[in-house]
Amino acid sequence: MLKKTCFFLTAFVFILSISSCGIQNAVPISTYPSFQTHSEEVQPFFSVTDPFNLRGLCEEKRTFTYGIARDGKPHAVSVENQNYFDRFPEIHALAWDRKSEEKVLYLTFDCGYEYNGNTKKILDILANKEVSAAFFCTLSFLEKNPETVQNMADGAHIIGNHSKTHPVFPSLSRTEMAEEIFAVDQHLKNIYGYNCRYFRFPEGIYSENALELAASMGKYSVFWSLSYADWDPNNQKSTAEALDTLLSRLHPGAVILLHAVSDTNAEILGDFIDLARAEGYSFQSLDFYYNHE
Repeated sequence: MLKKTCFFLTAFVFILSISSCGIQNAVPISTYPSFQTHSEEVQPFFSVTDPFNLRGLCEEKRTFTYGIARDGKPHAVSVENQNYFDRFPEIHALAWDRKSEEKVLYLTFDCGYEYNGNTKKILDILANKEVSAAFFCTLSFLEKNPETVQNMADGAHIIGNHSKTHPVFPSLSRTEMAEEIFAVDQHLKNIYGYNCRYFRFPEGIYSENALELAASMGKYSVFWSLSYADWDPNNQKSTAEALDTLLSRLHPGAVILLHAVSDTNAEILGDFIDLARAEGYSFQSLDFYYNHE
């Protein structure tokens, strides 16, 4: 009789929690114990909070968009996305820095795989220009490019978590999402002694449930407000076109997403930094934003 009563009480709480989808309506996470799971490839155990999402956090897939910034102002889509993220301050998600009064820029790169030695070229330029950037890496990139990753760490750059296999996160269970994040974290910690603070969702696709899961693992989710089509190494803009595109979309507080596989990005990066600085912009680390959040 007691087991039946507990079952119905749990079901009742679950129904109440999903009746109004959203993080702000969730049953407190302390209601549910953590779940430990085994991982053969990394550390024996790690914890997943509320693995079955009994709180009913929204699992609807959200595709991140940022809009095209013009005239030194972020697009309304970027503003709306940051307003949405700010509804959940415990998530610490960033698309655009709307708080800093200075003309700051945050330079970030996605690293899914190495192409043509471009990441090393980018690191050399950043060292020459004395700019700190964030590199969001998949586990495959980390495993295949240890010297480059060490150079990132030695150059005081941020190494971000871009997941183990680059999946669409809302299609995964909370345990599967946690495994994707944990594998990268453990590799960085075991090989480099590096504690990873930042996470970027593959393709920018997320859900409220996925955002909360990342935050429960101590991650700050970083999106972007300025980017361009640079991810296909076989379909690159000319250097002049790419540089003009980036400069025309600059705006204070921009989180810039570039892909390290781009030959064009490696070629124009130095000029881009110089020209942005000439317009009064400064390049800051993500730590600058989050340490003053």
